[in-house]
Amino acid sequence: MKLFWSLFFFLFIVSAIAQNAELKLSDSIFFEYKSQLDKALEGGDGTKIAEKYIQLGDYYHSVEINTQAIEQYNQALSVLNNEFPQLEVRIKNKIGLSYINLKNYLKSREYLNESIRISEEKKWKEQLALAESLVGTTYEKQGNYLKALEHQNKSLKLYTEAKDRLGIAIVNENIGSVYEDLEQFENALEFFTISNTIFSELNHKGRINVLNNLGDVYRKTGDYEKAMIFTNRALKLAELFEDHHQLESAHKDLARTYALMGEYQSAYEHRLIYEQLQEEGFYAQNFRQLNALQTIFDTRQKESEIALLKQENKVSEANQHILILGVFLFIFLSGISFFFYNRKRKESAKLQAYEQKLLKVELDRKAIEEKKLQDEIRLKTASLSKYSLNMAQKNKMIAETSSTLQNLASRSSIDPVPKIKSLAKELDKSLSEEQEWDEFMNFFQEIHPQFIKQLSKRATAKLSSTELRLAMLLRLNLSSKEIAAILRVTPDSVRVARYRLRRKLPIAPKQELVNFMLQF
Repeated sequence: MKLFWSLFFFLFIVSAIAQNAELKLSDSIFFEYKSQLDKALEGGDGTKIAEKYIQLGDYYHSVEINTQAIEQYNQALSVLNNEFPQLEVRIKNKIGLSYINLKNYLKSREYLNESIRISEEKKWKEQLALAESLVGTTYEKQGNYLKALEHQNKSLKLYTEAKDRLGIAIVNENIGSVYEDLEQFENALEFFTISNTIFSELNHKGRINVLNNLGDVYRKTGDYEKAMIFTNRALKLAELFEDHHQLESAHKDLARTYALMGEYQSAYEHRLIYEQLQEEGFYAQNFRQLNALQTIFDTRQKESEIALLKQENKVSEANQHILILGVFLFIFLSGISFFFYNRKRKESAKLQAYEQKLLKVELDRKAIEEKKLQDEIRLKTASLSKYSLNMAQKNKMIAETSSTLQNLASRSSIDPVPKIKSLAKELDKSLSEEQEWDEFMNFFQEIHPQFIKQLSKRATAKLSSTELRLAMLLRLNLSSKEIAAILRVTPDSVRVARYRLRRKLPIAPKQELVNFMLQF
């Protein structure tokens, strides 16, 4: 434990030093970009001015000040005045991405749809592919997964035609995320695996997020061993690339997986590291933004001072603005300091209660998910049971008709007998057809996709097709009488079949066969 806290302290010191160096570098970058923009404005070259506005917008985007980024990008658009469509498309895609970061998805689609329109006219595949992918992301964020898949698939096709492997990897990951949200985990694994392979070949840091996603999918499907493998790979790569955000995600996912495995000490340790990284990330982000705002403020202050030398009558107003901003900065810094102090003060109490809290949160989450799943299953099972009963009633009706026709044939004159018997044979033949069973199988597998696979895996001997049919009807909680009508056998035959099926399954003597089926 001493080694654990020593590591925390060391990481904190290193992080503080790195943040200080990063802030100085950020300042120099801003001033360089601002200087280049001023020179471009003096030169009067519209394309060069637009490029410098884009460069400054990218800087604001990198420090997550998206409103300022959008302002710079719009300045670039106003300079171009629709004269350079290729550059205009690039800018609109950037504005669309900034609005996604601000969670303004409708506004984002306004710019992205305009980008799509121009790109389609000019046949610029790569920018069109990017715009389609970003539109798909807006729909995914709003929960419209069909629209999201439609646009992501368009993007994937365009990147494939352009042979852009990085774009292909990114869009495969996006599609995998949509399927993960839909809980179609097999599809999600397929697309994440493709993305992971390409990122690996490109040695691109995007692989970290894909590995975390693969770990998430395996954890959600209960394969904790594979989940640990992929999440640990993501952790190592995040350390190699010094990606703070992905380190947070990896430790958070490891805490969840260990908790599900019942290894609460390991879960607790990774949760602590995650919270420490999250806290550092929070302050690093705030300090970056605050430093950028301070730099902007200082730059504008200097520009104001130059202007004030020419306009003495505005000195008082400028000083007032400076004072207000200074008070704002003081209040902001004081708030951050208080938050940090208060969090540290409560930490010792949180450490003692964390294990119980983590377990309770996980249990509550599982209970909510289980209730939601049970509600969906009840609705779909009711539909399937209704379908099964309708099929049983139809079979019963056909059987009775056949019997009646047979009796009629035995009492009729010679001439109509062959025709009546022929009709009876046709009805018997229709009873033996598998079409309805095929429809039933398709419907059943939509509701319980893993039932047959899991049941066959648990069985001690191979199950026949008749036994699998019986198992599916038992899974629907139908009575022996209802099952007999569907299968066209007697209730006694159903009881014998149940006994034979039970012998092939690992069921406790006192456990009900139906309850065993309901486990899958």
